Amino acid sequence: MFVEVHVIQNYALSNLNRDDTGAPKTCEFGGVRRARISSQCLKRAVRTYFREESLVPSKQLGQRTRLLKEALVERLLARNVPQEEAGQLAAAAIQHLGLKLDKEKTQYLLFLGEQEMDRLATLAVEHRKALLSDQKQDKALQAQLLAALDGGGAVDVALFGRMIADKPEKNIDAAVQMAHAISTHAVATEFDFYSAVDDLQREESDEGAGAGMLGTILYNSACYYRYANVDMSQLVTNLGGDVDKARSGLRAFLEGMVHAVPSGKQTATAAQNPPALVMVTVRRKGLWSLANAFVKPIRPTANDDLTLLSAQALLTYFAQLGDMYGTESLTYVGLSTYLPLEDIPAPVAQEKSVTKLIEATMTAVASAMA
Repeated sequence: MFVEVHVIQNYALSNLNRDDTGAPKTCEFGGVRRARISSQCLKRAVRTYFREESLVPSKQLGQRTRLLKEALVERLLARNVPQEEAGQLAAAAIQHLGLKLDKEKTQYLLFLGEQEMDRLATLAVEHRKALLSDQKQDKALQAQLLAALDGGGAVDVALFGRMIADKPEKNIDAAVQMAHAISTHAVATEFDFYSAVDDLQREESDEGAGAGMLGTILYNSACYYRYANVDMSQLVTNLGGDVDKARSGLRAFLEGMVHAVPSGKQTATAAQNPPALVMVTVRRKGLWSLANAFVKPIRPTANDDLTLLSAQALLTYFAQLGDMYGTESLTYVGLSTYLPLEDIPAPVAQEKSVTKLIEATMTAVASAMA
């Protein structure tokens, strides 16, 4: 069973996700240049939202870090391991995992659950003597340490998956597919030339004229289509068969998809613009991204704006796919919007608020999983 989320979201002047030159990311689609927000950026915003809003208990979340040694040292100190020994013990545990340290950091980012790191620290204390000895690595001990890397019941790790290059057997297949957000219309990057005044520079001095700093910020303004789906079977598998935790993880993900906003240049732009439309489908099989609703770029008219026209195009395309492929696999389709939409196609149910939409989705998921 799959849960799909479709979002129309119009951002004012912003630079939410920039490339190596500082420009807002873009892509070519339908023969024209579009604004883009990478899926990595969107997933990061959702993961951060989980923690900020306490949607998931902290012990059921993960950390993406190269500072595994530092994290283990902190846990070892809490377990009364002496300061002078904790660093050596943490390094030995990491090496027994088959991972290498480079200047106190792992060679690449590891996405580990809080409980996985707790278990590693506990095992390190239990096998302190063996880890700190100069003897050859104990294969039985290594197996115990590796067994601790089971995802730790971390909801975000289960949703978004992970890759550990040196230990591919510890990879976790993501339950979520997240598309790059693209603008429904053609876009051009613009430039904001700015100057900053030196507050302590005397106006009457020879250096009084001119700015203390000059610079340029690149930005755009775009109405985005965002899409993601969750494979509930994969999510349950990733969480060790815990159906209740999978459902609570789905709820947190839905809330994050609606409310989480990337942090790029927010202090300079305050691009806090909530979605205009959120549509959710629950289906037994098959997946429909509705990005092709915007192959022909949307253009505003004298009477209708980009947001409304984008929402209308989305629903029209959804109805076309339903006519062509059928809607038998759909068990629930609902949307919430403040836009004055007409002729909402069957079987779409309109909910008054995103809260009611999420509740209706969770009810449909519970029924489908029963």
